Amino acid sequence: MNADELVAIDFHTHAEEPCNPARDDGYNEFQAGMAAYFKNPAGAEGMLPTVEQTAAYFRERRIGAVIFPVDAERETGFRRYSNEEVARIAAENSDILIPFASIDPAKGRMGAREVRRLVRDFGVKGFKFHPTMQGFFPNDRSAYVLYEAIAEEGAIALFHTGQTGVGSGLRGGMGMRLKYSNPIHIDDVAVDFPDMPIVLAHPSFPWTEEGLAVAQHKPNVYIDMSGWSPKYFPPLFVKYANTILKKKMLFGSDWPAITPDRWLADFETIGIRDEVKPLILKENARRLLKI
Repeated sequence: MNADELVAIDFHTHAEEPCNPARDDGYNEFQAGMAAYFKNPAGAEGMLPTVEQTAAYFRERRIGAVIFPVDAERETGFRRYSNEEVARIAAENSDILIPFASIDPAKGRMGAREVRRLVRDFGVKGFKFHPTMQGFFPNDRSAYVLYEAIAEEGAIALFHTGQTGVGSGLRGGMGMRLKYSNPIHIDDVAVDFPDMPIVLAHPSFPWTEEGLAVAQHKPNVYIDMSGWSPKYFPPLFVKYANTILKKKMLFGSDWPAITPDRWLADFETIGIRDEVKPLILKENARRLLKI
């Protein structure tokens, strides 16, 4: 990847297409609910992009993309998209894709071994956690065996925070509990793993202030601005992005739920200073990813 040739780096894109030909029971309904929330017709029709299609889309726009699946097998019953498969395709498109992986914390020491193998053998740069979908508090000590492996391998931990469209409007929220994704729980992780880079995904609504506080207080914590159109960002979130957190905010779309085209167009309307825009759109991510 030649970052000098990129106009931006999107820190939050999903490898949505599962590796098994027949989708698991309930998966289509889950994606239809997401599509309705984000007004994404492709998701409603089951036409989610493959990783190869994602690479082509981002290459056309000269935008680098951090891409990952989500492993929530225990709570959802959906078989995960193989981390190795996503990493392999990312390696074939390494001019544009940056591979992250996802391991359910319930997998414990087996998951920790997978962390080390994925980093060493597949070039994975970070790991995505989704406390709401995975059903765990980030500061639960049972997850620490994974964090220890991630920290020792020099990788990044990225945590979903707050409420976005996952499970929204579905019966019982599809069994997903929002309490797990309050970013204040990640404050403990940042204390206990001070040298592991941590990214809080999304504006953390309704706990936006907690997320901003953790990122401001802990040197190893960043925020990716994905999952919301920027025109809906709370004013305080924009103020922090423009000032004290300008070197810790990361552009992220939440592809394919939100496209970079939509996100970037709305980003131009929220009053981000000209000198701050390059930091958010590329330079902060470039520094964090060591590109």
